[in-house]
Amino acid sequence: MFKTIKSDLPASIVVFFVALPLCLGIALASGAPLFSGLIAGIVGGIVVGALSGSKIGVSGPAAGLAAIVLSAIATLGSYENFLLAVVLGGVIQLLFGVVRLGIIGYFFPSSVIKGMLTGIGIIIILKQIPHFFGYDSSIEGGFTFFQADSEGTFSDIFNSLNYISLGPTIVGLVSLFILILWDRVLTKKAKIFQLIQGPLVAVVVGILFFVFSQSSDSLGFRSAQLVSVPVPEDLDSFFGQFTFPNFGVLGNPEIWIVAFTIALVASLETLLCVEATDKLDPDKNVTPTNRELLAQGTGNIISGMIGGLPITQVIVRSSANIQSGGRSKLSAIVHGFFLLISVMLIPTLLNKIPLAVLAAVLFIVGYKLAKPALFKKMFQLGWKQWIPFVTTVGGIVFIDLLKGLALGLAVGIVVILIKSFQNSHFLHIEDKSNGVHKIKMTLAEEVTFFNKGAILKELDSIPRDTYLELDVRKTRYLDNDIVEILQDFRLKAKDRNIDIKLVSERGTVENPDNFIEFFKLRPKTA
Repeated sequence: MFKTIKSDLPASIVVFFVALPLCLGIALASGAPLFSGLIAGIVGGIVVGALSGSKIGVSGPAAGLAAIVLSAIATLGSYENFLLAVVLGGVIQLLFGVVRLGIIGYFFPSSVIKGMLTGIGIIIILKQIPHFFGYDSSIEGGFTFFQADSEGTFSDIFNSLNYISLGPTIVGLVSLFILILWDRVLTKKAKIFQLIQGPLVAVVVGILFFVFSQSSDSLGFRSAQLVSVPVPEDLDSFFGQFTFPNFGVLGNPEIWIVAFTIALVASLETLLCVEATDKLDPDKNVTPTNRELLAQGTGNIISGMIGGLPITQVIVRSSANIQSGGRSKLSAIVHGFFLLISVMLIPTLLNKIPLAVLAAVLFIVGYKLAKPALFKKMFQLGWKQWIPFVTTVGGIVFIDLLKGLALGLAVGIVVILIKSFQNSHFLHIEDKSNGVHKIKMTLAEEVTFFNKGAILKELDSIPRDTYLELDVRKTRYLDNDIVEILQDFRLKAKDRNIDIKLVSERGTVENPDNFIEFFKLRPKTA
């Protein structure tokens, strides 16, 4: 690992500057203490970085879990109760790794996963609009479109427009301009702009603006419009600021529901990031997914035990690590130590960062998750991809994340069933000469009870005096329900003067009397 320290040390500095504002920003978006985001970043770097099998992946608090955290804290009643769910979520991830569920991501349609990330991106943008304009009232309600108290995401936005603060709005707009300029223009001009990241520059500008604006009544900031992390007086007070889970609510079923949700979504997001990171890796290393689940589970247990947010592998930090020349896991570990040192030595400086700057950073994060181009691409892929995608997005934005994900998955399954219904067989009319219809029906490789309706409709529509060739040579699985349909049709065929020719890998049979007995004797595989 230390053989590549010349590459890893500069990369770790870049990743640190990317991670610092993101840790604070994601904690802000999650409605959690800002210190909890830094804890998650430290644990993700040092602990998960050491245990992971990924050489260039970087873990920490993830935007994809912000919606779950925000709603869970409100549902469970306190942050301490939520921390217990984080710990249990880590335990469940360990079990996922032990039973080798590293392939779990493959069982979710890509349209639903993309819809989940897009919906989360939209929610992150919407939730940061009040912070961007300096509206410092309590706005961390649920992510639902309408809440029980008639307040919700959009009512918070409308309220914030009535209480715009000039200072936060200006620094937010300037930060957003810097981030867009850095991302779209400067990083392509020179390597220095890849080493010095846009979020760091935005944070520095924000701090300078805060310092010089305090003498102005119109541009000044209130304390609620700034980052607020604890400032320890000594080492004992530093360790005294950590929060611990409330194990007294272990029997609460809602705790377990949140824990399983965290484990499932965190595992999915990690596995998706692992796949993307491996593709970006210039050395083409392959990350062992089951080991990654074990590392992430351990990280979440430790993070939850000391007051941190849930952790996943994060594509933003991982890609920054790759672009900066990171070659081994040392860069991820060292970046975690840099975060730890900053929390211990410069918390006063961190508390000068305007929340509007973090809101601007999260606007970019949300936009990258929910690019308009993605909507266009999914639409162009056809209704089979578009409908589950847009259903998932709508469900997450207008209901909540878990129900939106379940709704999108249900629609995805229905789409699969529809396509299975349509693709059960191929029908071809070969000849109509001499008053005799010759029809060839070829059954698909797998024909189940889902296909009963389609096959029954085709058989019932075959006219009298027809010669039917039924080809099952490519069929490897034929459900008993379909065999019974064929047997019943054989009886009707005699009355309608329909001759049947059954073609299989065993040979050809004219007018078979008993389909059930025939398919019992038929070999199971080719």
